[in-house]
This record gives sequence, C-alpha cells and structure tokens, in this order.
Amino acid sequence: MKFAKMQGAGNDYVYVNGFKETVEHPARLAMEISDRHFGIGSDGLILILPSTVADVKMRMFNADGSEAEMCGNGIRCVAKFAYERGLVASREIAVETGAGILTLQLFTDDFNRVERVRVNMGRPRLTRGEIPMTGNPDEQVVGVELQILDRTFHITCASMGNPHCVIFVDNVAEFPVAKYGPAIETHPLFPNRTNVEFVEILSRHEVRQRTWERGAGETLACGTGASAVTVAAVLGGHTERRILNHLGGGDLEMEWAENGEIYMTGPAVQVFEGDYDPR
Repeated sequence: MKFAKMQGAGNDYVYVNGFKETVEHPARLAMEISDRHFGIGSDGLILILPSTVADVKMRMFNADGSEAEMCGNGIRCVAKFAYERGLVASREIAVETGAGILTLQLFTDDFNRVERVRVNMGRPRLTRGEIPMTGNPDEQVVGVELQILDRTFHITCASMGNPHCVIFVDNVAEFPVAKYGPAIETHPLFPNRTNVEFVEILSRHEVRQRTWERGAGETLACGTGASAVTVAAVLGGHTERRILNHLGGGDLEMEWAENGEIYMTGPAVQVFEGDYDPR
C-alpha cells in the first residue's frame, strides 16, 4: 500500500489515495500504522476517496481506530495531496466529510506546490442537541460549571461537525492536560465523547491552545478545536472575531466572520511517502 505522511501544524496523519488503493479494514489499519514504535507513527489514518457530491471525499480514523467526522488540519493536507497528485485541477475545491461538504482555497508557491490552505469550516453548532450533550437539547453551554475530579471548570461547548469542550486557563503550558483531558472526554455529558481544548488568552487577538483529542490523546494541533476555541472566545467576550491561535505544532489564523462561517488558514506539509505492507 502506497501512503504519504503529512502534517498540518504538527497534527500528523497517514494519507492513502483511495482512487488507487483499497483499504478493507480502515479502523484496524489506523491502529496499526499509527503506532509510533511499530507502525509509521501518526495521529491516525485519512483516506482520500472519490465523491459523487464533491471533488473528493475524506474519511478519517483516529489512532484508536474510531472514525471521526472531520479534522481541520487533516483536511488541509487532503487538499494538498489531491491537488499535487492531479486528483483535482482547481485551487478552490470541495471536500466531502462526515461533517458535510467543506470548501478550501489553496495557496501555492512558485513551483505550484501547496503551502497554505484556507478552509471554510462552516457554522458552529451550539446547542446541546447539536453537539451532542445530555440535557435540554435547545440550550447553549457557555461558561457552565463542570466538576471534574478535584476541580470545577467553566466550559463552553460547540460542534464543528465533531464535539468540543473549551476551557480557559491561566497558564496552559503548565496545565495537566493528561490528567483532566481524558476525564472530560469520557464524561457522561458527552454521549459520543468529546475533544477538549485548554486555552490561555494572550490578548484580544491571540490565544494559546492545547488539545486533548478524542481517540488520540494530546495532539500538537486541532483545526476543528481551534474553530471551537474561536467561537468560545468570542461568546465569552475574551477576544475579537479574528485571532491568531498558537498551537504546539504551529500557528493557525482564525476568523469567525460576520456571515456566521468560520475560516481557518494554516500550513499543509508532506513529510515523506513510501510503501507499507499491512499486517
């Protein structure tokens, strides 16, 4: 099986061209290839497939084998892969995901290689029923108290096609993400589990984010998480609608536009490619 290892702001995945390759057991393969000692090493597996409603289709599997709806950093690399390998010809493409069809704008260098991608991440879904969370399905969760282990947090929750729980902290670099992340991910409030973002406000225009990603643990970046953080920061009155988000693997330019759509711009990088013999 031919593959490409790619990363967007440090969020790394193994990409397989489903136009040419057949993957019969993607969940099992995701667990196998994601192992950083015995596999290729990644946050998961992304398949790039034909679509009847968009230019290409994206299926994403976390390192634990669970299938996720979408990945904001991953989809930028899908666009780079598809464009540079001739699956699409335009610098504006549509990608079918489990969270709907998303549109992307590609920025290339002098050699026609994709360097950065701007993604229309769509509108945030803010009610408990849409996220989903237990409780009144029509209620929004903004600054709501949640008791976890030995602490009480104020959480703001949103869905960007996948669920997110955002928590603002004073010093995110020192925060014990590995302690509280899994406890929140699996809390009964979230029937499908949740991603968790711990965020430090640096200014009205800058934040710093760490993410406990559902099914993968702490990752260097999360694009849907950065989108949810943008929403939570605005709803909480912490920032303006355009911010720079500093993540462990790099920076993302975020905007919650007046039309209600969220736009994310960031890098897409190929690390290497090769052949893999699934066990």
